[in-house]
Amino acid sequence: MDELKELMEKTRLSASRRSFLTKTSGFVGMTTAATLIGVVPGFARTNWMRDADDRDSDDRDNTSGDTAQQIFTAALIAEDLATTFYYNGLTGMVITDPNLAGTGGTATKTASNGNEGNVEYIRAALSEEIMHADLLRALTGGTNSANDPVQTFYFPTGTFDTLNPFTGILDALENAFIGAYLNATLEFSQMAADSKAGIAHQLDAGGNRIHSTDLEYYAEVASSIMGIESEHRVLGRVISNTNPANNLCYEQTDGLTSVYNGTKSAVVALTPFLTPGTGKTAYSLQAALQGSSAVSLPCTGGIPAVPVVKPDHDK
Repeated sequence: MDELKELMEKTRLSASRRSFLTKTSGFVGMTTAATLIGVVPGFARTNWMRDADDRDSDDRDNTSGDTAQQIFTAALIAEDLATTFYYNGLTGMVITDPNLAGTGGTATKTASNGNEGNVEYIRAALSEEIMHADLLRALTGGTNSANDPVQTFYFPTGTFDTLNPFTGILDALENAFIGAYLNATLEFSQMAADSKAGIAHQLDAGGNRIHSTDLEYYAEVASSIMGIESEHRVLGRVISNTNPANNLCYEQTDGLTSVYNGTKSAVVALTPFLTPGTGKTAYSLQAALQGSSAVSLPCTGGIPAVPVVKPDHDK
């Protein structure tokens, strides 16, 4: 737990699947997790182990097949995707829409017919996605964004030219992110239960067993990130004048049932943004990160406090 506390402190200081397909029709095709495995070498690595006495039965609560490391890696790719998306929204022609910086405006200079508050929503979102990626990168054992699994993302051509395509993709992406983190919250909780019961244990990036209390904490952190993605969804609806912006009584999984494995996983939903194709334009993660300091606004607050370690109940 001391190592986890140190990791979290360093990160803090560093600053329906169906619905998704409908919103991005013509771009998101029917894909499988195998597509992402081909894009990201080593992504399918199994990082969990079942106790010897239980090899002939499977009483796991977490039956999705997802591992903690697969969830962290998928989430890192999603946050890098979001970083690239928001940066290009701030630097593309869409920024000159009156609902954003206005005629002749920029991310840092709003024209007289622009809306500075809406621009600042996106500037802050950029910082938040970068912060999330920093945390997830550390949890996967990464130290440099240049080594992240995906360095180029593909968006429908014209996404960053005018408001409707931009806010349409924003809404679709954020709904998918919300669904992914809701699933991650549940899966980490299930993994913690499996660990306590001695049925299956998760391994970290170094191959060490993850304590059940750490898995419980990961569930809390995933839910805290989900809350920020929910804010992004609503603020995107504010920018597009979609009222009421806060239209949901409860956030939804967007039809997703897992983070990595399965035909209704977040991996399947996001794969089209990782592969080139007709009608798509490529955008660089490193270009977004290198230019982010000039257009982003800092966010405040850290991740939830690391809980006091409980007695070791893991079997």
